[in-house]
Amino acid sequence: MSNTPQRTPGTLVAASLAAIGASLCCVAPLMLLAMGIGGAWISTLTALEPYRPLFMAVTAVFLFLAFRKLYLAPRDCAPDDVCAMPSTLRNQRIAFWAVTILLTALLTFPYYGAAFFE
Repeated sequence: MSNTPQRTPGTLVAASLAAIGASLCCVAPLMLLAMGIGGAWISTLTALEPYRPLFMAVTAVFLFLAFRKLYLAPRDCAPDDVCAMPSTLRNQRIAFWAVTILLTALLTFPYYGAAFFE
């Protein structure tokens, strides 16, 4: 007999429930809208509004750290590693700028978003 643990359907169900529970905070508002519960009621869910500047600052810090790692910090790669390939660095930089543009649009949406709904 092998010493590897056997997976049972119970563990798969538990893992599925854990995944649903972990994503519930993000999926629940979309599900409420899909079920026809009005956006006016959902728009009153503004408990995290006072923390917006903190979230914006944390986002800016992580974007700066990513920029520093991609452009300013020396790369510690062995010649055979994937990170030593120029195409890998180029793809990482493209992904960084795509995410930065998307995050900037999302972070500034409260300031220009009202123009879309007038």
